[in-house]
Amino acid sequence: MKIENIIRRVLREEQEEQILKIPGIRYFNNDWSILQKFLESQGYPRYSIGGDLDLREMDIESLGNLVRVEGNLDLQSCKNLVSLGDLEYVGDGLDLFDCKNLKSLGNLEYVGGFLSLGYTPLSKKYTKEEIRNMVEVVGVIYL
Repeated sequence: MKIENIIRRVLREEQEEQILKIPGIRYFNNDWSILQKFLESQGYPRYSIGGDLDLREMDIESLGNLVRVEGNLDLQSCKNLVSLGDLEYVGDGLDLFDCKNLKSLGNLEYVGGFLSLGYTPLSKKYTKEEIRNMVEVVGVIYL
């Protein structure tokens, strides 16, 4: 293993200790705005979500300091979302279909299922191979 990879792993493990682990959005009545108020009260920490996160067709501009979603992440038709920001990991599928202003995958490193980028600026800018060079995608990439 290269020394750079070892350093990255050590730094990532150190950062993971500082991540607020939220078992699921169901603890906030499946309400994104309630979760955001809670995170505000905690000083907007880096956080992860266990299970699925469904935010499709929501009027969100940012995922805040979200770094990890253990299940599926559905952001379909989130038209104001420009970047995935700090998000590094999605355990299953990631649906970004029709996110018309999405210009960046941010810090995304891994998607454990499919990645849907249809009708996004990224689908016109990159090929599937270029996306796979940026992000480890286990499943199919849809452009």
